[in-house]
Amino acid sequence: MERLNNKFLQKGTLPAEIQAPLANWQELPVKVIQFGTGVLLRGLPEYFIDKANRQQVFNGRIVVVKSTSSGKTDSFEEQDGLYTLRVKGIDKGEEIEEISINSSIKEVLAASDHWNEILRYAEEPELRIVISNTTEVGITYDKHDKITLSPPHSYPAKLLAFLYKRFQYFGGDKDAGMVILPTELISDNGKKLKEIIIQLAEQHQLDAVFLQWLQEANYFCNTLVDRIVPGKLPFEEHQKMEMRLGYQDELMIMAEPFRLWAIEADDPKVAEILSFSTVDDGLIISADIRKFKELKLRLLNGTHTFSCGLAVLAGCETVKAAMLDPVLTSFIKNLLMEEIVPTVVSRGGIETKEAVVFAEKVLDRFRNQSLDHKWINITLNYTSKMEMRNVALIKGFHEAFGTVPELMALGFAAYLLFMKGKRSIDNTYKGYINDKGYYTINDEYAALFEGLWHKEPALLVETVLNDQNLWKEKLNFPGFQEKVLHYLNLLRNNSVKKIIEEAVNKKKRKSA
Repeated sequence: MERLNNKFLQKGTLPAEIQAPLANWQELPVKVIQFGTGVLLRGLPEYFIDKANRQQVFNGRIVVVKSTSSGKTDSFEEQDGLYTLRVKGIDKGEEIEEISINSSIKEVLAASDHWNEILRYAEEPELRIVISNTTEVGITYDKHDKITLSPPHSYPAKLLAFLYKRFQYFGGDKDAGMVILPTELISDNGKKLKEIIIQLAEQHQLDAVFLQWLQEANYFCNTLVDRIVPGKLPFEEHQKMEMRLGYQDELMIMAEPFRLWAIEADDPKVAEILSFSTVDDGLIISADIRKFKELKLRLLNGTHTFSCGLAVLAGCETVKAAMLDPVLTSFIKNLLMEEIVPTVVSRGGIETKEAVVFAEKVLDRFRNQSLDHKWINITLNYTSKMEMRNVALIKGFHEAFGTVPELMALGFAAYLLFMKGKRSIDNTYKGYINDKGYYTINDEYAALFEGLWHKEPALLVETVLNDQNLWKEKLNFPGFQEKVLHYLNLLRNNSVKKIIEEAVNKKKRKSA
């Protein structure tokens, strides 16, 4: 079987189901420099750019900078930057599959070996966009880094060196400025990156004219990305796909249908440069992206966090398995639609229709049978996730409706029971479920809860809800403590699924 590359494509032997690149894909100029080779970038930004190129909208390719010393770029070279993207899952309630050969990458260059060649791309007039995903620790200030190194150590220093070279080459022309799109999963990622770049520029005592150009000619945009891109297919599935497609592809990856790339910008110049933003409604340019952060944090992440403890205690391993279980599915749907959506809408800035549409997409994502998202992994740092994602929902529901959120209270009680653990000989903390065995508690407050569980349940609940170190405030509004204690006692002494079923039915009766 032949390898996927340009020579193979020229034979024109692709199955009809594959979206092939345009005939002139190799002639397109480089318009993007991308720092990072991770699968999220290949499954999201590169997906949008490739889609736009097919529609002859953007007509540009990407040079990728590989910053880490581990791994090789051989596969990209051997495949001429081509790779297969398989999108599979549920969209609007229907099972879909989409297979495309992505041709957006021109080349991948290791910074350690090709730094001068990377800097030469700063001289390309059509290259106006920077994309990055260097992990959350990538956007940090390193006072010891130097832009004169070949290459600099940190991503901000590399970017500063690139921008300074561009400024020098184009003589400070404002039209040579760039749109900079960090996709690292930190709040205000564009703002933070800009602050570090300016700090480094001042540390290097770069000219005031450059600092002015840096701030006035370049657009550092906050962004939010959301798409599950597991990466390589499991070995057997990968082998089957290669037989089906008729070629070998070491770079083949998969992704879910849902995609969101929200970019914060109010200058029309940004939208003009990012012309690929017009071809897919999953890419949004907005003057304020806080709404999209709120939807993701509360409806997707919040639902995960209220549900994960219950699912583990019920013996359910994965999210997709939960969506095949009528009891757990009923809990998730009612929690999301009857408690979280109304609370999010009541907090302002988001319309009911927007929240419902997003919630329906969340349910589609949960139903995706191609993804093995384990509930136990979602419990990582359970306490901090509960504080960040769900305290505002618990409080907001009470403020908006004057009652206790039934299913949120059950989810919180399950969190407390999940956190009942003991330190084992390897210094990890383990919980235990009758007939199901042990599970690991990966939480910075595991030791605290080991001590708290020596108390009576009523005192435990009261202590936890009033601990401002955990929640930054007291969760002592009327009725919530009593409701959480009620469900905690039930969960300790009864079938978890039976308690879930009773709670959902009670919620339905209240809503009727």
